[in-house]
Amino acid sequence: MTKYAAIDTVPEPDAGFAPASEEDEVARRLLRPCFPSDRELLLLAGFDAFERLVAFESVDEGTAARCTVAPRRWRSLLGGGVRFVLMAHNHPSAVARPSRADIACTRDAAAFLAVLGVDLIDHLIFVEAGHFSFRRAGLL
Repeated sequence: MTKYAAIDTVPEPDAGFAPASEEDEVARRLLRPCFPSDRELLLLAGFDAFERLVAFESVDEGTAARCTVAPRRWRSLLGGGVRFVLMAHNHPSAVARPSRADIACTRDAAAFLAVLGVDLIDHLIFVEAGHFSFRRAGLL
């Protein structure tokens, strides 16, 4: 897995979008089924150096204008030998484009994790039609 540094720009509407039919196994089988259709939810998946899933956290904190991950959530996620983190959340509005709050949250998480020697490999935003990938859009 490769480390990317987050940038602070809003992408074009189609940049970084993957239709549901093209989603990989992690997106389709692990993440997509976890999201409720009526409210936003943030998921954090932690992988070890061999890219095995070793931690999974569901985070309900935050609002449409603000993304917050409490320190206890990070502590719980990172306690088991996590080397890579994948962030994912849904947009019940069906608009896959990241908000400025999404971009800021991703940038802050990438910087925080980098200090700990953990790589943020991607942040995915799920909608019914597919998902947006920060990495694919060049934002990580």
